[in-house]
Amino acid sequence: MHDDIGDVAVPPIPARMINEVSYCPRLFYLEWVDRDFDDNHFTVEGRAVHERVDEGEPTAPLADADRPWQARSVELSSVALGVSAKIDLVEAADGEVMPVETKRGEAPDVPEGAYEPELVQLCLYGLLLREAGYRVERGEFYFAKSRRRVEVRFDEGLIARTREAVKLARTVSRSAVPPPPLIASPKCVGCSLSGLCLPDEVNLLSGVEGSGPPRALLPARDDAQPLYVQELGAKVGVSGHCLQVKDREQKKLLDAPLVDVSHVVLMGNVQISSQAIREVSSRGVPVAWLSTGGWLSGLLDGLGHGQVALRQAQYAAAASPERRLALARVFVATKIVNSRTFLRRNLGDDEPGLMLELASLAERAAAAESLETLLGLEGNAARLYFENFGRLLKTDALGTFDFTTRNRRPPKDAVNALLSFAYSMLTKDVAVAARLVGFDPYLGFLHQPRAGRFSLALDVMEELRPIVADSVVVNVINMGVVTAKDFIRRGVGVTLNAEGRKKVLKAWERRVSEQVTHPLFGYRVSYRRIFEVQCRLLARHLRGELPDYPGFKTR
Repeated sequence: MHDDIGDVAVPPIPARMINEVSYCPRLFYLEWVDRDFDDNHFTVEGRAVHERVDEGEPTAPLADADRPWQARSVELSSVALGVSAKIDLVEAADGEVMPVETKRGEAPDVPEGAYEPELVQLCLYGLLLREAGYRVERGEFYFAKSRRRVEVRFDEGLIARTREAVKLARTVSRSAVPPPPLIASPKCVGCSLSGLCLPDEVNLLSGVEGSGPPRALLPARDDAQPLYVQELGAKVGVSGHCLQVKDREQKKLLDAPLVDVSHVVLMGNVQISSQAIREVSSRGVPVAWLSTGGWLSGLLDGLGHGQVALRQAQYAAAASPERRLALARVFVATKIVNSRTFLRRNLGDDEPGLMLELASLAERAAAAESLETLLGLEGNAARLYFENFGRLLKTDALGTFDFTTRNRRPPKDAVNALLSFAYSMLTKDVAVAARLVGFDPYLGFLHQPRAGRFSLALDVMEELRPIVADSVVVNVINMGVVTAKDFIRRGVGVTLNAEGRKKVLKAWERRVSEQVTHPLFGYRVSYRRIFEVQCRLLARHLRGELPDYPGFKTR
């Protein structure tokens, strides 16, 4: 069914989505309209239960109800209702047909036998079976954990509530923006989409009364990590549920379970098989191709994100000089504030004049009246910052790591080689986060569009350069992680060799996995998760949910 309202076509809505809209209209919108989804242990366990339910013979045809029969994984749809469904089990006996829905947990101790979203979903199965010509008066839940069946009668009250839920779903699905988040709801705590929805964060930044301080809804640590492959001639394939890395002699180097891989990074002359590309694409695991020097040359994420509305909002904002300038101000002003913080942490209170000047530049950047003025202020702040950057390096590291000025394309000394490599890693990580959120990473606001440049990723990463990338560079030098033997000179340029890259990548992963207290929300979260949160907050702003985009200012 396609219910056309103007030029908006609403396809049949799955019954499980009617469950979601009954639970939380915003959750329904994110899953059904924006096609956003994320797993937690509840969803993984539930999917495993349903996989066991679906095992066995293919779906049996619905039969005459006069004699007993069973059919598994029964698919039905209704033009009149505008919904579709895949029913776990249908049983028939004594002229009556009954849908049975399997649930992973224990039977809840409530008078109705189940919670409202589950009741609505089961009742919808009954309505679909009635439309197919069967007598259906009741349904049952089978709760796998308690191994108990619970009967539900399809009375007029439940049927009316089910029809209202379908009506609500169709209304919400036509909206250009998602419904507002629930306010301090306990439903958010167990929701797998809390880290995508950001209910408490959006309510706080929107000034919603009664929202309270944000709860730590985001996972404290990221289980999935990037897989870096840089050995010359290596090949990435797939074996079972693992990515398998072999060297040029076909000797196995590594097995990486796919569930533990956030994205794949191929550096230099490394191959990946078609089978591996197909598998990671189906799982939404991006693949990034980088040169041996760290330059990002390609990014693959399968079919990409289906969230067209976000990209439309992004294009509209980029076409507006006023909105483009407003966002660019935040990126630059936040970058200057964080640069000042990073210098103050390392230099102490010995440079009050420098700190005062950087604070003034940040204030002026936040109020700049044109992009040209803003870029001039950013240039002055960068000059002051890099004039003092060499002072952050320990004196016993100087010689190999003398630093006077920032240079690139190619970097002409070891420190600039490290900075360029760290900025490439940051670009890659933010570009991956931007793509996963649904952005076009090529269209920015501060950085103007240019073929092959991830302008939006460069925008968002500006505020993170000093506190993430520069921090890694200072640390690997001052801690003696890298030495002169980790660099090679090519013509006038200097770059890291394979061993040096390996050392810096380990330091990089330690830094982005490090937990910090979020300055706005108060909970502890990794820098890697912050990349995603900033992209999601930018998305919420562009789609009208937040009045402003909040830059990430470290304390």
